[in-house]
Amino acid sequence: MREDIMKESVIYQDIKSQGKAEGKAEGKQEGEANLIKILLNSRFGQIEPDLTEIINQLSVEQLESLGTLLLNFESESDLRDWLTQQD
Repeated sequence: MREDIMKESVIYQDIKSQGKAEGKAEGKQEGEANLIKILLNSRFGQIEPDLTEIINQLSVEQLESLGTLLLNFESESDLRDWLTQQD
């Protein structure tokens, strides 16, 4: 019975909503990072593991920017230069 009352509370609902939003944002970031890595690996071959780690840490906005720019990169060096500028 107490569990039912707790689940109906405003605080519980707020925490639950925040958790869902955070999960969606994290899932979006991971999905975009994976797509970027697939595109980069297709374009340049297997990219260096250190670059993969950096890409995994980028924000959604940075990943979207990278996605539009990566077709202009001529080498992995261009990618590394762009990532260095993101700090």
